[in-house]
Amino acid sequence: MSRLVGSRIGGKSGRSGEVLAQQLANEGIADQRVLQAIARSPRHIFVPEILAHKAYENNALPIGQGQTISQPYIVAKMSELLLEDGVPDNVLEIGTGSGYQTSILAQLIPKVFSVERIKALQFQAKRRLQAMDLHNVSMKHGDGWKGWNSKAPFQAIIVTAAPTSVPQALLEQLSDGGKLVIPVGDQTQVLKIITKKGEHFHEKLVEAVKFVPLVPGAVI
Repeated sequence: MSRLVGSRIGGKSGRSGEVLAQQLANEGIADQRVLQAIARSPRHIFVPEILAHKAYENNALPIGQGQTISQPYIVAKMSELLLEDGVPDNVLEIGTGSGYQTSILAQLIPKVFSVERIKALQFQAKRRLQAMDLHNVSMKHGDGWKGWNSKAPFQAIIVTAAPTSVPQALLEQLSDGGKLVIPVGDQTQVLKIITKKGEHFHEKLVEAVKFVPLVPGAVI
């Protein structure tokens, strides 16, 4: 593995980001672009202050409103899956949450569109992205099950909460050749890659995962 770029924030958080990226590399994340984005990102600003000391552990953490910041491994894995066939021009993220996954995407993909159903989380995430000087993200407060039709089609869609079935709107908003990375299930969940080829969708199972549920229609 080549030497990772230090954090733009610098200091201890930069070293911590590099250590976390190295740990993810040891666990099988191979894309250097993803690892460098992880190394540069100050994950401690995306968690409640009381949990900042745990920010660079490879664990999911609560962020309030019944939501979590995803485990760094799964953030890196889903980002890597989006890039494995080339860098898409745009990506739709369903579930902004803390904004951490959003910040990784914004360092990798030219245009990021992100939908969050909880207004308070969206507001906090926007401030964090501004602090990181990331300005290629457009945000919407709305129902993730419906996607963002006015901005479609998308070359990539990533979903950071688990629906019980794949929302039809997201499939319809994929461009031809586009890729949807999504966890699906209730008690048992699996991460899927769904690729659109003409009028057909090809599905691949990746690994078992555990996400908070993607709640339809519950915009607050």
